[in-house]
Amino acid sequence: MRISGIFITFFCVSLFACKPQPADKKILPINTMKKIMWDMMQADEWYIQTSLKDSLHKRDKENIQLYEQIFSIHQTSRKQYYNSYHYYQMHPNELKELVDSLGTYAAREKAPQKAANPK
Repeated sequence: MRISGIFITFFCVSLFACKPQPADKKILPINTMKKIMWDMMQADEWYIQTSLKDSLHKRDKENIQLYEQIFSIHQTSRKQYYNSYHYYQMHPNELKELVDSLGTYAAREKAPQKAANPK
């Protein structure tokens, strides 16, 4: 009886000590999310710059097409991305890790550009 009590206590402690994982295995990992988000930010920046130059606004909804291309490149779907995005919004610690990781990734991606174009 005493051994089973110790076993149950040990099991409960080890269960709660585990790092929480996404309940749905369809949630994209942070490494994948940061790359997709970076590409989406780049696409948004390009879209804004080109639509400012286009006085007739012929580029309506082109950013949606760009997003679809990004999802295709990263072999994911719109639904999976947005489900993952909502998951991270609901888990602040993991969202902070994602945003920090994205910031570091962005700095690394911009570094070669600054070295090539010094002002």
